Amino acid sequence: MAQEIEIEFKNLLTEDEFNILLDKLPFPEYSVKQTNFYFETKDLSLKDKGCALRIREKQGNYRLTLKEPHELGLQETHDTLTEEEAKHWLNGKIIPKPETTRQLQNLGVDQEELVYYGSLTTERREVEYQDVLIVLDVSTYNGVQDYEFELEAKDQKIGLTRFHSILNQFGIKKKETPNKIVRFFNTSPK
Repeated sequence: MAQEIEIEFKNLLTEDEFNILLDKLPFPEYSVKQTNFYFETKDLSLKDKGCALRIREKQGNYRLTLKEPHELGLQETHDTLTEEEAKHWLNGKIIPKPETTRQLQNLGVDQEELVYYGSLTTERREVEYQDVLIVLDVSTYNGVQDYEFELEAKDQKIGLTRFHSILNQFGIKKKETPNKIVRFFNTSPK
């Protein structure tokens, strides 16, 4: 599917909170590594529109994703890239892809103005749990390491209920948690 609505809830964790959730919930023993490569215009026009653009490399597969605000969460538009295409993007040769190119044009963003800003690597554990997907991430970027709990749901009400239930069960306070790309750019030297 080229587009989907993502309904997710996030909470930054301390290392101790991360270890409690890892120990008490049925997460897999081993994590999967993924790297996000972030793109933006020099004048941050995507950010100004509440949008984000990334290539995610996971197990040798590359996926270009544009995230845009949506009333239920985020609308994601995807295109698959080959490894060679991803390398071109990282080296400043932007190769138009049908779905994301159309959405960028709708936003008034010229692909020729996109610049590669850097990467964020995540060690991710995820599991289906009580009709939702729960995720534990350890992310490293710009000399920073952080810990995060995410919950993805098909229904906003169910997702929010499960999210608060898990935080309350383990005595974890709800924290303001910007998306990974926001955290990346907040620590970026550029």
